[in-house]
Amino acid sequence: MKDTKHKLRIADLRKTYGQVVAVAGANLDIEKGEFVTLLGPSGSGKTTLLTMVAGLTWPDAGEVRIDDRLCTYLPSHQRDIGMVFQAYALFPHLTVFQNIAFPLRMRREPDRSIREKVGKALERVQLPQVADRLPSALSGGQQQRVALARCIVYEPSIILMDEPLGALDKRLRDQMQLEIKALHEQLGITVLYVTHDQDEAMVMSDRICLFNEGSIEQLGPPDELYFAPRTRFAASFLGESNIIETVVSGTGADSIQVRSGNGATLTVPRRFDVKESQSVSVMVRPESIQVGRAQVNGHNAVEGVLRDRIMTGGVTRYFVEVEGGHLFSATSLTSRGGSAAAPGDRISLVWPVEDTVMLGDQPD
Repeated sequence: MKDTKHKLRIADLRKTYGQVVAVAGANLDIEKGEFVTLLGPSGSGKTTLLTMVAGLTWPDAGEVRIDDRLCTYLPSHQRDIGMVFQAYALFPHLTVFQNIAFPLRMRREPDRSIREKVGKALERVQLPQVADRLPSALSGGQQQRVALARCIVYEPSIILMDEPLGALDKRLRDQMQLEIKALHEQLGITVLYVTHDQDEAMVMSDRICLFNEGSIEQLGPPDELYFAPRTRFAASFLGESNIIETVVSGTGADSIQVRSGNGATLTVPRRFDVKESQSVSVMVRPESIQVGRAQVNGHNAVEGVLRDRIMTGGVTRYFVEVEGGHLFSATSLTSRGGSAAAPGDRISLVWPVEDTVMLGDQPD
């Protein structure tokens, strides 16, 4: 029988600072081997939640359980966790070997075991050749990998990462995302990761926990949050989106009809109960829209004036103003010659009905 015991269970966790609610009753279960990312803007509560799991901040209410053991008010060193920070936190006067060996020496492991475990950790992060160097002799990416090695060397139950790639340039950050993802898959470790970078969350996560103003806005796999956001905030924070304010003009068992401010009637798959004349926001992603195509069955369409066309290399972006002044964004792969449409032309925007998403008012 499959073991479904939660590796980490967060129940009704709450933290306030005076009148400011940093975390408002968060609930989150993480299974063994999962990579879960806490994503959200600055001040949304994600780092506060992480520090409560780490034992660096006491909650006002709620519970933290690791391997079904109550840890809410245990000190950090009794929680069997590892932490990786943005600033690396390496000891500058110790060699790479000594830095990685430090948590093992604190646990009074024998020298032979330390040599074996440090060597294996360096192999896992692909840095066996730097064992005798000081951190100052390493690049930023190498220092971050050493910090990872120091974290995994004693095989903690859970690894917590707080914006670990924030200090790296884009190229190194993209590289380290793939390296952390590969390391997670190789070791089967459980990771709780904090970032405000949506691309980072999409690349690495099994599930994303989207935070907004101290509360969990939506929790699910990356493709679910991207293609089926529940709220306007979720739709706008993760990726680009065209959000259209509409009024319900008809309802059916599986779909509804809505009328936008420019008079266009759209068909939308039904997700929530709505009534006729009710206001509802709907969303379509720019990459779902085809520019200049004639409308066909099973598709929605609007017309407008092309205001700008921008080629960004492999992708071309179109900005189309529809009646009422709303600006639609559409993207397509760049091809030689491109679209014949020029700024000022009147064009159609067409997309499949199933790519039109109802947005609700309430988060998960």
